[in-house]
Amino acid sequence: MKEHIELIWNYNYWANGRILARAATLSPAQLAEHAPYMWDSIIRTMAHVLGAEWIWRQRVQEGISPAAILSQDQFPTLELLQERWTEEEALMRDFLAGLRDAELGRVVEYQNTAGQPFHRPLWQLLTHVVNHGTQHRSEVALSLTNFERSPGDMDISVYLSEHGL
Repeated sequence: MKEHIELIWNYNYWANGRILARAATLSPAQLAEHAPYMWDSIIRTMAHVLGAEWIWRQRVQEGISPAAILSQDQFPTLELLQERWTEEEALMRDFLAGLRDAELGRVVEYQNTAGQPFHRPLWQLLTHVVNHGTQHRSEVALSLTNFERSPGDMDISVYLSEHGL
């Protein structure tokens, strides 16, 4: 089970990297351009994905239920977003590396940002975060494609092929 979780998180970071690399070819105005099908703009949507990764790591690793996700306003530039994401990725990779299969069944108790209590097995929450990112990356990919900067195929099968898996 741990191998599966590590695989989908490796895929997650690979896919994030593809999106961010293509986003880096856009102007600040293009990054901030409003699109009705996502969290306002490319940069704000990717900040939302980062914020979700951060808040879930807080919940599953630290046992902390923050009252709010990271503010999208903290990342006015793609460079600041990428710097913070690099830090967050390292922290999550360290957490995942230390897990054992038996721990993945551990029930995590947490509160959402409205204070409502929930509990779910760790493996489900870790899978949820990757799936959440996939949804929003697809929205950003559409905007990138509209700017003629498609990130290309981002299926997990492409990741597996590229990595000889």
